[in-house]
Amino acid sequence: MSELQHYGTGRRKTATARVFLRPGSGQIQVNRRPLDTYFANEVLKMVVKQPLLYTETADSFDIVATVKGGGAAGQAGAIRHGISRALLEHDVELRGKLKSAGLLTRDPRKKERKKYGLKGARARYQFSKR
Repeated sequence: MSELQHYGTGRRKTATARVFLRPGSGQIQVNRRPLDTYFANEVLKMVVKQPLLYTETADSFDIVATVKGGGAAGQAGAIRHGISRALLEHDVELRGKLKSAGLLTRDPRKKERKKYGLKGARARYQFSKR
């Protein structure tokens, strides 16, 4: 590609997003679909747009993201992380704003595994005295 673009990889839970930042008018495309059709939930749309709002670059980039794995919330978080990293590649001066908002930290929380003898990770079967 001849035009300038910036790349960032984002991860959250089991979701991984590949994010490309290109100079443009502010369109966001997720898995070849517009953001509004990919995420029906308004909160998830807001989560994806957070890095752009904090850095005031919402209408200066077009974003193309491919995301795999996880559910809707995990995917939105992964895209947010990827956008933050790509913005950092574009301009290192934005690091302070992104870091203070906590957008550069990869959220390490994952699902805890189920333990043997238990119903779930921590949930137990009901105790019966008789």
